[in-house]
Amino acid sequence: MAGQSIGEAPNPAEAPRRSRGRGVVISDDWPGYSLDLFTYPQHYYGDLDYVLIPHGIIVDRIERLAKDIMQDVGYNDIVVLCVLKGGYKFCADLVEHIKNLSRNSERFISMKVDFVRLKSYRNVLIVEDIIGTGRTMRALLNNIEKCEPRMVKVASLLLKRTSQPDGYKPDYYGFEIPNLFVVGYALDYNEYFRDLNHICVINNHGKAKYRV
Repeated sequence: MAGQSIGEAPNPAEAPRRSRGRGVVISDDWPGYSLDLFTYPQHYYGDLDYVLIPHGIIVDRIERLAKDIMQDVGYNDIVVLCVLKGGYKFCADLVEHIKNLSRNSERFISMKVDFVRLKSYRNVLIVEDIIGTGRTMRALLNNIEKCEPRMVKVASLLLKRTSQPDGYKPDYYGFEIPNLFVVGYALDYNEYFRDLNHICVINNHGKAKYRV
């Protein structure tokens, strides 16, 4: 698998191999972290199994993705397309890191954040929160390509492993995770858990509690 695997190592942020665009791979047998080790909203007590990715590791990984994107995109002006709703937090943090890198570069890089709608674009960076089968992203890319952009790149915070061997993989992703139902860091379950900073696995009690 591409990227640094988590499973044997005690810390999922340990020594990932440098490979631009590829994410940290969280293995199927990764036990995660006990909820008791972290702070999280009290109204979610009893609704979660464990912390899959702590907030601090998410932030560090996004900073690395920003550097990778800057190295690839170079000095091209960028239009960032945010896929709502779950992608807004990842998008905001990613754009802020890219802007910080731009401030320290030799040339100003114009960045404009937009939401998915069809019009004329030059260089496009699509930002998504999580990609599973990739069917939705493929459909979106087909529509955007009709506008004949010069370049299209896709960045996703999470890439979920599925049973499909030919599943879609974005150009950049933060973490490759098992096929789990995760919430937090703006990923929701019926609009709940967006205020949870860590990415966690929801339990059956939580699903039943917030089921519509």
